[in-house]
Amino acid sequence: MKIERFVVGTVGTNCYLLVNENTKECLIIDPGECPSTLPAHMIREQYRPVGILLTHGHFDHIMGVEPLQKACAHVDSIPVYACEKEKSLLNDPILNVSTYYGEGCTVQDVSYLADGQEIELAGFQIRVIYTPGHTVGGCCYYIPEEHVLFSGDTLFCASIGRSDFPTGNGMQLVNSIKERLFVLPEETKVYPGHMEETTIAYEKKYNPFV
Repeated sequence: MKIERFVVGTVGTNCYLLVNENTKECLIIDPGECPSTLPAHMIREQYRPVGILLTHGHFDHIMGVEPLQKACAHVDSIPVYACEKEKSLLNDPILNVSTYYGEGCTVQDVSYLADGQEIELAGFQIRVIYTPGHTVGGCCYYIPEEHVLFSGDTLFCASIGRSDFPTGNGMQLVNSIKERLFVLPEETKVYPGHMEETTIAYEKKYNPFV
């Protein structure tokens, strides 16, 4: 497994490529924008994108979905996945705040996933962990075999996501982290939607917001 990070967009969102080095299949996680360097890199490395995973529906995590699909038109259509409870944000440019940062954006053609559902993509077994609070349908993607968690804007290094946007709830966010993420193995490496990587062990010990 190989994880590559691209910092994209006006607010510095982490877009990740999760790559199966044996097959060259890859997943794109939270493409907030689609800089030309991203598809060019995938073409150069001969990566074959097989899915886009969205941790939540805010503009800075979804605006690159359509441009990325167009840029990768040389491969099969790339399916998009998100938690089923996030459908309202993905379909409403006011709720996903995209209207405040330029042209409104929605993502329509989405395969919705349930809490606890496991899917196999690019050779990885991925578990959906529903973590509401930052948004009503926010989720994290956990790969147990690799001890890896993509936490979106739920959990950051020594911080947590904001809860003042539409559908956010601060108490719910803290409870999601305590009850759904802090029960994971402490060696789990956390790849957040912004800022640097961390671990569950570090956050349990040092995060002042939880």
